[in-house]
Amino acid sequence: MTIGKKSSVVASIILAGALGLTACGAKEAAVAETSASAETAKTEYKYGKIDIPGKDGALCGAPIYIAYEKGFFAEEGFDVNLISADTETRKIGLNNGTIPIVNGDFQFFPSIEEGVKVKVVDGLHYGCIKFVVPNDSPIQTVEDFAGKKIGVDEIGGTPHQVASVWLEKAGISADPQDGDVTFLPFSDGNLELEAVKTGEIDVAALWDPLGSIAEKSGEYRVVFDLSTDPVFAGKYCCFLYASSKVLEEKPDEIAALLKAYRKAQDWIAKNPKEAVDIISDKKYSAIDDKELAQELIVSYTYPSTEDRANGTAKIEEDVKYFVTELKNIGYLKTEDPDAFAAEIFQKVDVD
Repeated sequence: MTIGKKSSVVASIILAGALGLTACGAKEAAVAETSASAETAKTEYKYGKIDIPGKDGALCGAPIYIAYEKGFFAEEGFDVNLISADTETRKIGLNNGTIPIVNGDFQFFPSIEEGVKVKVVDGLHYGCIKFVVPNDSPIQTVEDFAGKKIGVDEIGGTPHQVASVWLEKAGISADPQDGDVTFLPFSDGNLELEAVKTGEIDVAALWDPLGSIAEKSGEYRVVFDLSTDPVFAGKYCCFLYASSKVLEEKPDEIAALLKAYRKAQDWIAKNPKEAVDIISDKKYSAIDDKELAQELIVSYTYPSTEDRANGTAKIEEDVKYFVTELKNIGYLKTEDPDAFAAEIFQKVDVD
């Protein structure tokens, strides 16, 4: 690749670097401070002030931003303070009830097994991970991954787990001891892309929007899309997790929060362009390509009210699916995946 081409790709990709590029909000990125409107400030709130992690900059955290900006949290009785919180802060807050709810992917399941006191209470959206290769790569299908080096953000992270499930279901061992594939961690997705371009690795497993921006540059090709691949299509990869303490002591508060989230999901599903305008203009996510952002928002398939009414949103089934798959690749120790799935999921009556 020439220096000129390289600069244009990197310039586009650097914008995505600010997004956090994590499991729907597990890592932080700087975003602008947000404040409630004057009307909201005057509201009397049934449930008072609460903290919700919502400053990670991830595009797929859209329901948080929209529920805040459209006043859905306020309508349900909450004076929400959006905070930055890393993984450990979230775990502590969920355990002691100071953080009532967070969004996150199935990578959180092992943490529950290890003692974090939360329950899955709803689905958030479909896939937001892509695997990319240079245009001239011979890799086309999952079978071509045998013997290859795959870049991930961290060993044990969601892209790593997704790749492991995908490979194992195709008969390729993801266990490093077997040597079928090699996973290499990169602290920065931009470095991962450089590595795949230079041949240091064969595949880059990336969080959106970085994978999509790379593809749009014309220099990379997507060989796996979490939102469309048959192994994962139509399944929630990201969920809403509620503090068990708050669920036990204030179940009506969790129900009200879920109602606000569902209003936001429905609004996003029906108004993706307007949702992107709000997220971009309010600097919740540092993505300037609104056309691409809208494509991604649509691909995440946030459930509408109609989806929930007709049974399209099947959260409990998806929890069981990912528990089983994580057990199969060794990331869960449970001997009874069905029982564990039933234990970590709690249906909340929102109506």
